[in-house]
Amino acid sequence: MNRHDRIDEHLAKVPLFEGLSKKQLRLISQLATELEEPAGTVLIKEGKAGHEFIIVIEGEIEVSQDGRIVAERGPGTYVGEIALLDHRPRTATVVAKTPVKLEVIGQREFAGLLAEVPELSQQLLASVARRLADLDEKAATS
Repeated sequence: MNRHDRIDEHLAKVPLFEGLSKKQLRLISQLATELEEPAGTVLIKEGKAGHEFIIVIEGEIEVSQDGRIVAERGPGTYVGEIALLDHRPRTATVVAKTPVKLEVIGQREFAGLLAEVPELSQQLLASVARRLADLDEKAATS
């Protein structure tokens, strides 16, 4: 399996990209940059503006909020997808627990793709709307 096939496979599991065609997923995966970082590297800092989406390919990351570890994640997991659409402050700090290999998609490149391919924007908007409706429905039944 080549690098972009692997990224496409990971992207297809991200709720934001649910329902996108293989061709659309490939357009997004082509924006990815492969990075390797040593253990201890702060990948995302809580409270700072988000500018990238990260997929963990190899290694382990640790997610903390308010200084408390809330999750440990490994290959195939992702963080920061909302940063592709909105520059909200990060809700957690993410640190490489071990050496990691990552695929990173920057917000600027992603915005450029959306400008070039407007139908992709429409599909992402529909995906976000479905997720919000699901959350509303769950909240109403709780």
